[in-house]
Amino acid sequence: MDNFDLKALTLSRKDLASRIDHTKLGPNIKLHDIKVLCEEASVYGFASVCVPPCYVEEANMILNGAPPKICTVIGFPHGNNRTKTKIKETSIAIDDGATEIDMVMSIGLLKSDHLKAVEEDITGVVQICNDTAIVKVILECSLLTDQEIRSACFISQEAGADYVKTSTGFASGGARVEDIAIMHKAVGGKLGIKASGGIRTATQALAMINAGATRIGASASISIIQGLNDD
Repeated sequence: MDNFDLKALTLSRKDLASRIDHTKLGPNIKLHDIKVLCEEASVYGFASVCVPPCYVEEANMILNGAPPKICTVIGFPHGNNRTKTKIKETSIAIDDGATEIDMVMSIGLLKSDHLKAVEEDITGVVQICNDTAIVKVILECSLLTDQEIRSACFISQEAGADYVKTSTGFASGGARVEDIAIMHKAVGGKLGIKASGGIRTATQALAMINAGATRIGASASISIIQGLNDD
């Protein structure tokens, strides 16, 4: 988990970059896009590249041990896969070189109040990671009530996840400061918090950090850090 003063809004571009997962997850992403993404992450010092599962192996070869970590998504974007499918997908991603796993929680099961099944789903992915990769649980906050967000945070913590994350970026809404504040209060610093979805400016990124986010997921990463001092 990343640790820093939540009230410190004055960050250098280097500090802010180190908290960003440089992301490309659209359905039309080409191999060339992954190559550019990896090169940009290396140059700007982003925390990771977040790529579709089919490109993890390629990203690993491109980076070839360079500092940006390799993140991928599991059960993306709806979270409706069976747990055993998520486990298999995670295992393949780790074999391909992923060290960060952003899994989509079983949103419908949470809303159905099948909380034990939700916890087992997350636990299954956490266990297959076995300290090889960290796990970020995507809650898809725009589809949840405030109480459901709190419940999802508590369940993720009990299941052994490392982070809770706001959004896939493919639902009805993205990251909101209000949701980050709820998540921060729920996890009490015991888990990292990733704000993702619709963050395009330094002002937005810093607002998320001030509310409690310890990682930012963005495709507009370069614009965000370049705008740090002038937006």
